[in-house]
Amino acid sequence: MPQMQLPIFPSGSTQITSILAFARKGDQVTYFNGTLPVFTHHQNDIDSFKMITAQFYLNGNAKQADIARAFGVSKISIKRAVKRYLEEGPRGFFTPRKTRGTTVLTPVVLAQAQQLLDDEVAACDVADQLGIKRDTLGKAVLSGRLHKPKKRVNSAGTQHKK
Repeated sequence: MPQMQLPIFPSGSTQITSILAFARKGDQVTYFNGTLPVFTHHQNDIDSFKMITAQFYLNGNAKQADIARAFGVSKISIKRAVKRYLEEGPRGFFTPRKTRGTTVLTPVVLAQAQQLLDDEVAACDVADQLGIKRDTLGKAVLSGRLHKPKKRVNSAGTQHKK
């Protein structure tokens, strides 16, 4: 008959649950399930920390409240890590973050856009001609990188674009 093993943790370890603990030795953090070390990472490796704590939660080894209490992290950060684990798996913690693409409004494009605006082409038509989004062009006008010609009033009292 199999004998049940009591959870005996190394001295200096901190319990997360009755069967799960962690210990820091030097700059390494080691997680224990009973007497068995199950994962180790550098103390500053936040991605590994998020991955393993999400895995502990999803495997049923710990509740989110247990993890928050043991490590002093917010529950929302654990929820985000769990969501990432569910959507992307462990790899999701180690892939580079998605960033914006290259700049669309290069100096050349800005000069072309300004010339078209000066020639009294409508902003939406300028965006279409240059193959950029209308919102992008609008934000450039709002931020002052581009300017629309000002309307002027002639002697007859009618408005004309400058």
